[in-house]
Amino acid sequence: MTEESSTPPEDETPVAPGDEVASPDPVDEETDASSVAQNDPDDASSSEAEPEPEPEPEPVTEPEAEPATAAADAEPVAALTPKQRRAAARAAKAAPARAAMTVEERVAERAEVRARKAAERRRARVRARAKRGGGAVEPTPPVSVGRGRPKLRQGVVVSDKPNKTIVVRIDVTRRHQRYEKIVRSSTTLHAHDERNEAGAGDKVSIVESRPLSRTKRWRLVEVLEKAR
Repeated sequence: MTEESSTPPEDETPVAPGDEVASPDPVDEETDASSVAQNDPDDASSSEAEPEPEPEPEPVTEPEAEPATAAADAEPVAALTPKQRRAAARAAKAAPARAAMTVEERVAERAEVRARKAAERRRARVRARAKRGGGAVEPTPPVSVGRGRPKLRQGVVVSDKPNKTIVVRIDVTRRHQRYEKIVRSSTTLHAHDERNEAGAGDKVSIVESRPLSRTKRWRLVEVLEKAR
C-alpha cells in the first residue's frame, strides 16, 4: 500500500516543455491491431494478402530424334575398292530370288515373254516404216502358213536292190563364181518306189515328201526313160 501511493500514475506524469513524447511500444501496437482484427473480421480479411496462384508447370518436350539417314551420313564411309564397287552394283541390279517353278510353268513363262517381245518388235517396225514413209502405214497382214511347193529332181537310178526303194544320182552342172569354170558334181538320194517300177539305169523324176524312213525323204513320180 505504501509503494502504490508513493508512485504516481503514468498519465499524471508531468512532462517538461523541452522533453519529447516517447512513442508507444511496437509490441503494444501489434497487440492493438490483433485485437481490432478479432473485433472486426471484415477488416482482418482485407488486411491479409491473398495467396497468388502457383504457375502451372510447362510440359517438358523431348528433343526430336534426328533421322537415321543423318546419323548414317555422319558416320565415315569406308573406301571401297573398284572390285567391291562392281560387286555392289551387280548385287543391286540382280533380280530377287524367285520361288521354284515347274517345267510347265517355265515353258508357259518363256512363251509369254517371246510373244511380248515379238509384239514389241512388230510395233517398232511399224513405227520405223511410218517414220520413213512420212505417214501411218497399216501393218502387213500375217501370211497364212500352208504347204509349200515340193522340190522336183531328175536323175538316174543307180541301185534298185532294196525293196520299194531306189537310189537316184542327181548330176549338177554349174559355173564357178570366181574362176568361171564348169564344175560338175553329183549327189545320191533315196526315193520310195511303191510298185518297184524303176530299175537301174532308168531316168526318173522324184519329188520331196515327208520322212518315210531313216534315209528316205523322196518319192518316185514317174519313169521318164527306161534303160536300154
